[in-house]
Amino acid sequence: MMRLDPFYPVVGSVDWVALLVKEGARLIQLRIKERSDEAVLPDIKAALALCRAAGAELVVNDYWRAAIDAGASFLHLGQGDLDGADVPAIRAAGLRLGISTHDHAELGRALSLDPDYVALGPIYPTTLKAMPFAPQGLARIGEWKRLIGSRPLVAIGGISLERAQGCLDAGADVVAMVSDVTRHPDPPARIRDWLAATRHLAT
Repeated sequence: MMRLDPFYPVVGSVDWVALLVKEGARLIQLRIKERSDEAVLPDIKAALALCRAAGAELVVNDYWRAAIDAGASFLHLGQGDLDGADVPAIRAAGLRLGISTHDHAELGRALSLDPDYVALGPIYPTTLKAMPFAPQGLARIGEWKRLIGSRPLVAIGGISLERAQGCLDAGADVVAMVSDVTRHPDPPARIRDWLAATRHLAT
């Protein structure tokens, strides 16, 4: 199975993607909410161009049709997104696929689709959105890693730089974060701190 960069910021605009690649991030998820495929397509194309020029990997959240149309190579789907997604079409277009999971039933569904990574969350309480699932905790990371085998495990949800090493020690291959970068008073410095803390783990 492939390896992924351990630093995996999740951001909602092309401007954030531009800042991240400028600072040296190599794995970035573009997660734009509540827009049509047509409206989001130019942003996906722009973010892809930025990432490709910098040698970074862009993961498109949710918009699988736009991701295919834009020529993206990586897609992330939540469980709700899976309900309306044409996974055979996604795979036929050559996209790698990451899938969110929160419990054993969702993990079973994800593994049946042979994902390129599995995400588990929320590891810690998160203020970004109301979550129907209690925080998973570090022990669940180890359990999930044993269940998914060699494919990468992404930990997400309430993860700060100070909590990242604990997630990695528990078995996560990758740590994803949102607000620890986007709501930090000095995002460029925070990105550099993340890279300094995780670069020795990168491929």
